Amino acid sequence: MNRRNLLKTAGLVLAGSAILPFDSLAKTIKSEEDHLKNDYLQPLSNKRKLGASLEVSSIGLGVQNMSRTYQTTIPSRPEMFNIIRTAFDKGVTLFDTAEAYGPFEVERILGEGVAPFRDKIVIETKFGWNIDQETGKRLPGLNSRPEHIKMVVEGMLKRLRTDRIDLLYQHRVDPQVPIEDVVGAIQDLIKEGKILHYGLSEPGSQTVRRAHKIHPIAAIQNEYSLLWRGPEKEIIPLCEELDIGFVPWSPLGVGFLTGAIDADTRFAQGDIRGNESRFSPENMPRNLILVDLLKNWGAQKQATPAQISLAWLLAQKPWIVPIPGTTQMAHMLENIGAENIKFTTAELKEFNKQLDAIQILGERLPAFVQAFSDVEAPLKKKQ
Repeated sequence: MNRRNLLKTAGLVLAGSAILPFDSLAKTIKSEEDHLKNDYLQPLSNKRKLGASLEVSSIGLGVQNMSRTYQTTIPSRPEMFNIIRTAFDKGVTLFDTAEAYGPFEVERILGEGVAPFRDKIVIETKFGWNIDQETGKRLPGLNSRPEHIKMVVEGMLKRLRTDRIDLLYQHRVDPQVPIEDVVGAIQDLIKEGKILHYGLSEPGSQTVRRAHKIHPIAAIQNEYSLLWRGPEKEIIPLCEELDIGFVPWSPLGVGFLTGAIDADTRFAQGDIRGNESRFSPENMPRNLILVDLLKNWGAQKQATPAQISLAWLLAQKPWIVPIPGTTQMAHMLENIGAENIKFTTAELKEFNKQLDAIQILGERLPAFVQAFSDVEAPLKKKQ
């Protein structure tokens, strides 16, 4: 039973309460409450390792939208703190943000939210966009010049209310700066104790090899979900070869894999999904076949489409740690419940067979955004 069906069932129970004996009604509600507790309120119990030594919960929490949602609304800050702290209470130890989110504001929200338990969690954040460090104004392109990286990290530490960043990613590979210079700056910050581990997001594979040769990479962060499986071709095998963890962003396909989007959905002005052709009115009906698959398996395994999606990711590799983002408490609890959904070998084989028969239409990102992915850093000129 998924969360939406549970609410529907509760409504039917209450509607029939006038003709049901009270003790029968109470037993029915108690049964549904127990089901909810078992499915959604059990804390995460498993740990996963990113790289050689960074241990985190099997599912993390992305906080990107806690200053502004896809629908352009502004969430309640006290409620965002409540979600962050409840996630920790439920076993989440990996929290993901970036200087670009806001810009700056989401790091401030996370820093304040995790302050009571900072030393018990892993904070990961990202640098790399060209953002004015005084005003927060976005400037054209990228900026991974070593002196800029060090300036950015100082601002991050203040906003996050911490003395070190557990995992720092280059948000996108800068085509103007050799990765050797980037990693060199990060090594300086590691020596100073300001950075503990580092990673790359949406990098070219040769850039990964070059960076890893200088200093071991803890994790790669790329988009990866049942809706977008591109990393399976090259990046995930590379992570396995080099013992690098993998952190999928948008593991629920920007909400598509939750079942909350249908063929009639139209996106608000400013919602990035409105510019992605996979969600166009022409492609949406065909792509919803994937959601039907999730609903069918959800009915079979007593889980929501979102839980099936996350459970599938967890089943791919033991070093994959998805970071679903949300601004709703119920969705956060639902997401961490995915840890309890298991596929047998036979089930996974059958699921993948059905999955492979579905062709997703449309591109995952607009071309001008996609141009920042799979970029190779320039070679360092010999002195």
